[in-house]
Amino acid sequence: MRSPVRFGLVSFAHYHAEFWAQAVTDHPEARLAGVWDDDRVRGEQAAARHGTRYFDSLASLLRECDAVGVTAETVRHAELVEQAARAGVHVLCEKPMAATLADCDRISRAVEASGIVFMQNFPKRFDPVNHELVERVHRGDLGRVVLVRIRHGHDHGQQPEFLRRWFVDPDRSGGGTLLDEGVHAADFLLWLLGAPERVTAVVSHRALGLRAEDTAVALFTFSSGAVAEVVTSWNFVAAEHSVEVYGSEGSALLSGVDLASKDFSGAPFLKIFRLGGPRGTWEASPTATTFGSAAFHQGGPRHFIECLRTGRRPALGVEDGRRPVEMILAAYRAAAGGRTEPVVFTRPAS
Repeated sequence: MRSPVRFGLVSFAHYHAEFWAQAVTDHPEARLAGVWDDDRVRGEQAAARHGTRYFDSLASLLRECDAVGVTAETVRHAELVEQAARAGVHVLCEKPMAATLADCDRISRAVEASGIVFMQNFPKRFDPVNHELVERVHRGDLGRVVLVRIRHGHDHGQQPEFLRRWFVDPDRSGGGTLLDEGVHAADFLLWLLGAPERVTAVVSHRALGLRAEDTAVALFTFSSGAVAEVVTSWNFVAAEHSVEVYGSEGSALLSGVDLASKDFSGAPFLKIFRLGGPRGTWEASPTATTFGSAAFHQGGPRHFIECLRTGRRPALGVEDGRRPVEMILAAYRAAAGGRTEPVVFTRPAS
């Protein structure tokens, strides 16, 4: 019988660490080996909740692990991945991969030099309803896509506790809602349409008065002629449609796949209209979203563990983590300069 994957968690700064810890605990071929956190109280409390050991040094935890999940503040991802890679420990990384291309390069170099397995986590990639929408677009059910609208966000800006956390501090998060929430949409667009060519964007800090933007709109254009609008905010107190796709032969509406819409959406989560069908009738997909349940955020860790057990390549690697960051950084440049910017995908610096 094979030994279970010894999986550690590096920081509980990000609340997704709770889901990752549970995913490891529940997996029959993994064991939660321990927790390290630079906030000792937070780390000890997390270890107690999940029935594991707190390590007071990261090096000590790494010696006991085959793999770790990095769920620290975004600006710390690069240094923590580097330490894990030097120890020969595989890494599952929280989104976004990093806040700068320089840090993305640091991660890329560390992974390449060590030969570890690196997976960039984007939980939307493991939600079955997203897979159905992408598959139907790719096989041409909607014809030629002309417009995609993605609205992704939440109302945590109305919660005093959130406003005290690192997410709103760009020195630790690297950005505001455009990076934190918009990176999900960037990854989804790469999956759905491929790489965009140009972007125009606007950001606003005025609703909450933070250093980090609380609301943003980015408009991406593609060589196919498609246009994609990304709208993200920490001020969505209620919403419904999360993704809209409009094509030459049909349309698709997807609801319930962001925090703002999960409490206001129900089956059918995905609706499709196609020319040639009954006029005025939406086709209701029976596929449910896992968003809003623990299963959504547990999908990435489960996939990563399975890849380590079987030797398969993870669905998302270093380049898949870097490219959405490049899209978001281009949007920030566009917003800062008040002009359209090219979206240029570069190779990691060696």
